[in-house]
This record gives sequence, C-alpha cells and structure tokens, in this order.
Amino acid sequence: MIQSNEGDLDGTGLHVGVAVATWNRSVTDRLLDGAVTRLEALGAEVTVVRVPGALELPIAALGLADAGCDAVVAIGTIVRGDTDHYEIVVRASTAGIARVALDTGIPVTNAILAVNDFAHAVERAAEGPSNKGYEAAEAAISTAVALRGLDAG
Repeated sequence: MIQSNEGDLDGTGLHVGVAVATWNRSVTDRLLDGAVTRLEALGAEVTVVRVPGALELPIAALGLADAGCDAVVAIGTIVRGDTDHYEIVVRASTAGIARVALDTGIPVTNAILAVNDFAHAVERAAEGPSNKGYEAAEAAISTAVALRGLDAG
C-alpha cells in the first residue's frame, strides 16, 4: 500500500515566519510583499523578522522555527560582484537555511535570489505569481500541510 501526502494551499491555522534581509531592500521589500500577500490570502498568520543580510537569514529562520512557526520563508538578494564574496554568501546562506530545516523539521523555503545583475533581481521581484517571495510562500504552505498530513496519518 502506498501512502501519499501532498500539501494543498490552505494555510488556515498555520503560523509562517518570514526572515528578510534588508540588504538590497528595494528588491527584498518587493519579495516580502509578494510572500506576505500570498500567505495572508492562503489564511496563514505571518511574523516578519528583518536582519541585515543573507548571512543572518539562517539564524533568523532558526529563531522563527524555535518561536513556533510551522514554516519559514527566507528572503534575500545577492548580486554578483568582482570578488569571491558572492560565492561565499550564496553558499553559506543557502546551506544555513537548509540546515535549519533539517535540524528543526520545519520547512524553510528559499527566496534568496542569487543573480548576476541587479536587473535580474528586479524581474524576479515583480508583482504577481512569478514573484519569488510569492512562490516561496506557496511552497512553505504546501510543505507544512504535507508534513502535517504525516502526523494525521
């Protein structure tokens, strides 16, 4: 017998944390708007924590998970420059949020944009369903609901 759990997009009763970096705020604020708009439309309660940059997102995600959030959305924007700093920040921030998810069992979705050009970040933060914050919000709800279904089964 096969048991299958697929999360729907009903966020009723879920508390979702959003960790958002203020670095490149003109983009991260738009990603945040997309995430919060979608989370609220799906019925979730939302808590937002702002931190300086992408390197601080994992500890913010951990704080939100420890505070009782059912899922976390991590939002940041990293734009490639002329140094290796880009590679370091991308790897550390994404590995950090993955570790939080695995260590806590709480879904942490990735809306950390890693782009070669600032214009690419602006495109991914456009209003509507292609907004990467919006997409990460849906993934957070869907994953939390799927995992909750395991408890019920």
